[in-house]
Amino acid sequence: MSDISLPVNRENDTRIVRNLMLRLLPLQILLAVVGMINSIISSLFASNWIGTQAMSAVGLYSPINLLVISVSCMLVGGSAILFGTYMGRSQREKVQSVFSLDMAVSLVTGALFALILIVMAVNDLTVIFTSDQEVRQIFNSYIIGQAIGIIPLILGNQMTSFLSLENRTKRSTIASIVFIVLNLIFNLIFVSWLELGAFGLSLASSLGMWAYFVVQAQYYFTDESELKITFRNIEWRDMWQIVKIGFPGAAINIYQTIRGFIVNGLMLTYVGSVGVSAFAACNTFLGLFWCMPTGMAAVIRMMLSVSTGEEDRKSTADVTRVVLKVYLPIMAVVSLILIIFAEPITQMYYRDMSDPVYMMTVWGFRLLPIAMPLAVLVNTFVCYGQVTDKLLFLHIISLLDGVINVCLYTFLLIGTIGMNAVYVANVLNGLTSLLYILIYAVIRNRHVPRNMDELMVMPQDFGVPEEDRMDITLTDMDQVVKVSEAVQGFCLKKGADTRRSYFAGLSLEEMAGNVVTHGFNSDNKKHSIDLRVVSKDDDIILRIRDDCMEFDPLARLDVMDPEDITKNIGIRLIYDTARHVYYQSILGLNVLTIRI
Repeated sequence: MSDISLPVNRENDTRIVRNLMLRLLPLQILLAVVGMINSIISSLFASNWIGTQAMSAVGLYSPINLLVISVSCMLVGGSAILFGTYMGRSQREKVQSVFSLDMAVSLVTGALFALILIVMAVNDLTVIFTSDQEVRQIFNSYIIGQAIGIIPLILGNQMTSFLSLENRTKRSTIASIVFIVLNLIFNLIFVSWLELGAFGLSLASSLGMWAYFVVQAQYYFTDESELKITFRNIEWRDMWQIVKIGFPGAAINIYQTIRGFIVNGLMLTYVGSVGVSAFAACNTFLGLFWCMPTGMAAVIRMMLSVSTGEEDRKSTADVTRVVLKVYLPIMAVVSLILIIFAEPITQMYYRDMSDPVYMMTVWGFRLLPIAMPLAVLVNTFVCYGQVTDKLLFLHIISLLDGVINVCLYTFLLIGTIGMNAVYVANVLNGLTSLLYILIYAVIRNRHVPRNMDELMVMPQDFGVPEEDRMDITLTDMDQVVKVSEAVQGFCLKKGADTRRSYFAGLSLEEMAGNVVTHGFNSDNKKHSIDLRVVSKDDDIILRIRDDCMEFDPLARLDVMDPEDITKNIGIRLIYDTARHVYYQSILGLNVLTIRI
């Protein structure tokens, strides 16, 4: 780091990253809730309006639902990371291609899933899931209803990701609320009034999912959207990239599907169907809160895809720091609350305390929440592995976290401690996965990690060396007036000529001053500006990043009076002297990149 006579508080270094991750989190959690709300509402209606056999149908469908979500996550993860990377590199045509390609593949995938499930249900091929004919009949009806909603489920998940990257989260929020409300209304109509049973349960969520999809899809048919679905310029070879990038993250869900079948078999063998019912109740309710680690992972993935695309070493490490300082404590508090209220939650499903299923469910609510904070940490390193293409690391941790750990620990303990073995196995799974992450870092670094870069196993050639960059965080105008001198001194030290050094310092000071003057005063929120100066390949690269209202300097330049040279001097100066200027709004941040 260069010597900087700026009174910058180190506490502010991660402010923009922290604030952005907190701002994105509620929506991502809500979007994850959309995928789980179906199970929660269905389980409550099944247990209270239909009966325990309908509850078994919900539990049996869980591994299938995981498989659908796995494929959807693969497409979301791969396309979002590729999309964010291209955005970070300012490659607009490739951004458009990734969007269109993802939509086309998602539509075909959803249609295939729906067709396969309908064929299985109609021809009673679901005997592979259960031999109980009465339960299977209910299960078949439930599957048909679910199949109707698979296409909008997969497409809706993709659109949610792209809308977030375009900072259009309001529409996704509205779509989520519409889904939740309609799902509840349709359940009341189909299950309570029309008595359509298990078919009514699944049909309600499917129709709600179609509404969720339509509300989001409308945006892409308006003039506001820069993204349009077109097959002209699709680069189909990117499909392999999407699969390669997205599969390791989705592999955990695929392995969890296998795990679901194995664990169900162990419970039926050692505990009986009562164990499946208890586990289904815990899973469906806790699914609402598992949306927090899922939402956190979505935010982490988006942030890391952009920071790695920009080769921003500091911001990449800052994401993990925010996870440790903010996300992890939030999840720990939520988990503690769930543990405390284990019995009241159980009574939402089972009220007879003498029934064995009651205490089995209580212990599930006492033990399973412990795994949630552990999952937040594991997901962070999985997301980083995805964006940096650490395939071997990802495959091993996906296999461990997804299937081996839980199945092995359950098998070893279930004969001794019964149903609690399933719950304890989930906690041990998180601890084992974290141990693997640490061992991996030790092996790659050849010593115990001493800082965040080493714990994340960042490549030495990622980004630019610390001595070739200067990072400044500004929070007020008093700091802005000192920017020019500090930047000019850094550029001269790195061998830049006097003219370029002078313009680099003056440009940053002018633009930062504009942000503070106009952006900081546009609302009552706290703001900050991250400035970065990089010396690379005989170029001086400047980056200005702020969390104020969206502002494109190029758009301002287009509407300025060319005769009045006294206004917007900073913007004119930049476009007159720079070799390349590029603005983009990423995740609600203004990012201006200038190459001098």
